[in-house]
Amino acid sequence: MIALGTLMRHVHELMDGAIAGLYAEHGLPDYRPRYSPVVRTLVAKGPLSIRDLAREIGVTHSAASQTVVQMRRSGFATLERGADARHRIVHLTDRARAALPLIEAEGAATERAVRELDAELPVPLEQLMTATLRALERRDFRERIGDVNP
Repeated sequence: MIALGTLMRHVHELMDGAIAGLYAEHGLPDYRPRYSPVVRTLVAKGPLSIRDLAREIGVTHSAASQTVVQMRRSGFATLERGADARHRIVHLTDRARAALPLIEAEGAATERAVRELDAELPVPLEQLMTATLRALERRDFRERIGDVNP
């Protein structure tokens, strides 16, 4: 039997890998699907601090910071100091803006593919994942594991 964590990682790898492959086919082999929520948020809201960006896309500060660092290395984002030296403000580059038509087309195609996938599942994937997240927010997984005495 395959462990739940392994199954979740494998599903993510299959979906994320397919999207990354699409970008590579269109000349952006260094664009990662995890950049898209950042790009979409910065297009909609303008430059943001990493903290505000994390809050907007629903990830930890650390996860947002790591993604932005990767985006900067790949030429999709720049960082500038904010008014407070502790804050760094994320800006999209011209390279990211040039990729917007592809990013938007991929997003629409991904939404269609997810709807198609959902039709084959007993419960829509997003609904299941959202319900799982809410349950873990009510009672975290560590608490559910309880004590382990070897």
